[in-house]
Amino acid sequence: MKPAVFDYHSPVELEEALDLLDEFGYDAKIMSGGQSLIPMMNMRLARPQVLIDINNIAELDYIRVTDTGIQIGGLTRHFQVEESKEIERVCPLLTEGMKLIGHSQIRSRGTIGGSVAHADPTAELPVMLTTLGATITLASSEGVRTLTTDEFFLTYLTTTIEMNEILVSIDIPISPARTGYAIDEFTLRKGDFAIVLAAASVTLSEDGTVEAATLCLGGVDGVPVLLNEVTDELVGKVPDPAYIAECCNQIADLVDPEPDIHATSEYRKDLCITYAKRVLERAAARAVLR
Repeated sequence: MKPAVFDYHSPVELEEALDLLDEFGYDAKIMSGGQSLIPMMNMRLARPQVLIDINNIAELDYIRVTDTGIQIGGLTRHFQVEESKEIERVCPLLTEGMKLIGHSQIRSRGTIGGSVAHADPTAELPVMLTTLGATITLASSEGVRTLTTDEFFLTYLTTTIEMNEILVSIDIPISPARTGYAIDEFTLRKGDFAIVLAAASVTLSEDGTVEAATLCLGGVDGVPVLLNEVTDELVGKVPDPAYIAECCNQIADLVDPEPDIHATSEYRKDLCITYAKRVLERAAARAVLR
């Protein structure tokens, strides 16, 4: 199929793109990588009257790493994050997670901002950013605002971004020493959307007990799900596999995933427990090594 007729604009500056959004409002759609939007347009699930292609806005394409955090421009491609040695050094979760996104062709065109704004609950980036405590910065002609992931993601494919806003950057704080990360997912085939995915971070104290931990699941709700009930029980304890398993067994009572053609609710619950255990164990082991 082919998309419905639309007008096309290709601004070279952010200000120009924001002016176009003000002019066309709800009739316009932003396109960056186009990995989700173009298929939707081809199937006529999306029919924007105006397409604003921001690929030529160079100011949105960057990776900056400082002593306190990582800032990634909204137009930065997945492969750029995947191949960044600086990010691998300070935040290996991003490096590991990027390799799970689709295939190399997808990662060569897909953008950070596009993936996050699309807000697919089975996508890797929303889960990783929630695990990392990232913030999301949006710009409009009226100014900028910065949101937590909890404030940004609303439900399936829905965020709080306004029709006159563009996602311009992601900010991720640098984790303390002795922090390990892990991410894993269950898919029917390599490159498919995940049935369930899990990501974790574990920070250890000098005595080897858990100082802080985060566990986030995707594919079980309309937004990434933080399971603080599990990680709170790990704090102050030695994270041996048996104790991690004991803490994770309660997950079946904490999540209520909807059944679909791929998996029943009970099967998804079982996957949540299995993958939660796996990523917490790996993150704890890696925290010891760092």
